[in-house]
Amino acid sequence: MSENLEKNETTETMQGLPSVDSQNLEAGRLSFAQSHSFKVQWRKMMSLAFQSLGVVYGDLGTSPLYVFSNTFPNGIGNSDDILGVLSLIIYSIVLLPFIKYTFIVLRANEKGEGGTFALYSMICRNAKVSLIPDDLQAEDIEVSPPSNQLRRTSMIKKKLENSMTAKFLLFIVSIMGTSMVIGDGILTPSVSVLSAVSGIKSRDAVVGVSVVILIILFSVQQFGTDKVGTSFAPIICLWFTLITGIGLYNLITHGSGVLCAFNPIYVVHYFKRNGKQGWISLGGVVLCLTGTEAMFADLGHFNVQAIQISFSGIVLPALLTAYSGQAAYLTKHPYDVIDAFYKSVPRPLYWPTFLIAVFSAIIASQAMISGVFSIISQSLSLGCFPRVKVIHTSAKYEGQVYIPVINYMLMVACIVVTICFKTTEKISYAFGIAVVAVMLITTCMVTLIMLVTWKTSIFWIALFFVTFGTIEAVYFSSVLYKFIEGGYLPLAFSFFLMTIMGTWHHVHRKRIMFELKNKVSGEFIRQLAANPGINRVPGLGLFYSELVQGIPPVFPHFIANFHSIHSVLVFVSIKKIPISKVAWEDRFLFRLVEPKEHWMFHCEVRCGYKDLTEQPEEFEKQLVEHLKKFIHSSCSQINSELAAHRAEQEMQFVQKAMEEGVVYLLGEAEVIAKKNSSLFKKIVVNYLYNILSKNFWQGENVLVIPHSRLLKVGMTCEI
Repeated sequence: MSENLEKNETTETMQGLPSVDSQNLEAGRLSFAQSHSFKVQWRKMMSLAFQSLGVVYGDLGTSPLYVFSNTFPNGIGNSDDILGVLSLIIYSIVLLPFIKYTFIVLRANEKGEGGTFALYSMICRNAKVSLIPDDLQAEDIEVSPPSNQLRRTSMIKKKLENSMTAKFLLFIVSIMGTSMVIGDGILTPSVSVLSAVSGIKSRDAVVGVSVVILIILFSVQQFGTDKVGTSFAPIICLWFTLITGIGLYNLITHGSGVLCAFNPIYVVHYFKRNGKQGWISLGGVVLCLTGTEAMFADLGHFNVQAIQISFSGIVLPALLTAYSGQAAYLTKHPYDVIDAFYKSVPRPLYWPTFLIAVFSAIIASQAMISGVFSIISQSLSLGCFPRVKVIHTSAKYEGQVYIPVINYMLMVACIVVTICFKTTEKISYAFGIAVVAVMLITTCMVTLIMLVTWKTSIFWIALFFVTFGTIEAVYFSSVLYKFIEGGYLPLAFSFFLMTIMGTWHHVHRKRIMFELKNKVSGEFIRQLAANPGINRVPGLGLFYSELVQGIPPVFPHFIANFHSIHSVLVFVSIKKIPISKVAWEDRFLFRLVEPKEHWMFHCEVRCGYKDLTEQPEEFEKQLVEHLKKFIHSSCSQINSELAAHRAEQEMQFVQKAMEEGVVYLLGEAEVIAKKNSSLFKKIVVNYLYNILSKNFWQGENVLVIPHSRLLKVGMTCEI
């Protein structure tokens, strides 16, 4: 079974794809045309845009419930301040969600995925800055005539790739941004629901109703983004229609003079008049941006065009009209600012508006919950989060995922925050820090992508970074002012999550490097074949390993303890492919482990995100059938009766081994710190990492291996 024959078999099973010698590359190179980022038809595009209303914009759309009340917690001192704040709101929405996110940040997606880890992954693809030696290798630079942009890009990439400090800092910033988004996923449901039911005057009743609503919200997540979005979208669409109508009503009734706030000079006058107090009030103004990061974090559930259409066509006009209408009302009734939204609603529409607001607030939480699922899914693929069960809820779009354990953790955390804080005032301080921190990190990482990947003109890079970085830095300085009054909460969440993600990533990276360094040599296998003390027991052994190339170091440990091998042994590694399903005929890539007479093979199994792995009997049957095809194909290259007869005998031998019983062998490494390690490292590796690895999904659960035929093989890995 020569390597050339093996290539032919690979080419047969993967028609239309180049034949390459690397099994790992061959397994991964399936067309992304089937992924969720493909060009959809116009009708489907509009359907996605409609669904996005129910998933992405609930938080951003319900911000008029609490922005003015949080900006003027002590009342309105000067009526001109209303115009100043309205002008701040208008230009914050236009500059950040509309210009920055809709037309710039959404372009920086990683194969249709958004979020901080998508930005990190994109940078890793274009510069060798990943801390893990994996598939995230820099792509070849397209040959182009020399230019200032290319020279600048080459210089920056070289500095990044040669600096371990830069690699480490980039990773820390990435997990910090991710942790902030997850923290936002805890705060958003609490703020949104408490704001919506604030029409109930009893505080205890507000908290009780909020907890019930949160439980219902998290319970429906299992139905998936597609069904949830389709169900929620009509309500959010009705909400945007309602706030637009109320805004127009207030502009007509109380005067449209507030529209002069579209002139930014009112922002200048506002800060001149209020000084430090005006700067502090930015902590309330920034709440008009809550949910903006969901436009990028939820991108994997939809696509760029759908987000752009829905925001530009529906969300932006509705928000500007709603805020302008509230400002018009407050010019005539400044003492109603604490409950500005509900006071500005015409009396006949009060209760219908209240009910729709409650439903909309429930939906508002959906944006960040979906974003958290997407980000956790991305972090798993980068080895930055403990293994959890990920359920893909759509066969059409890879990014639509549901993670049960994360869902229930979020629910518990939201309920605790709601019960402890009881009102939105202090949570909003925390909320603002999480929102602006994510925006700042996104600005920095997109700037780096402009430098390294897009090769943008330095003028546009400077304009992007200075404009948006300055705005966000000013907002961030303001929300930090309320740190003690609740602003510490997202930083506490972030520190906790960064500890988990950083610990898992560090130890995971060290373990992979250990396995690569100590993988079994060909000489060991040849000695094994010649060793008369090694017994061959009947049956088929499937030895699972994360190593795609080579044999894992736990295998010699297995031989040393059992002194026996199954009559046919297959080293199996799983390769996740970003398409919904991989046909059985395309799923298996085999490679012979020399020497041939020892009946050892390596099999890489390609799985799509909707492929079911809960049927081991069918999997075993298909694996053996394709192994026999591999043997037959290898032998059939020799045109002789003897070769054909030999192939038949070998296939019968494999079939008999399967009939005698299939045993799953799972190699597991217990990671411990070296004896001369520091006390801190021993605590991190020996306790924290091992607690995480034992309390999240175990290997047999991830692979769905039948426990009755599972044999675990353990070894100790010192790092």
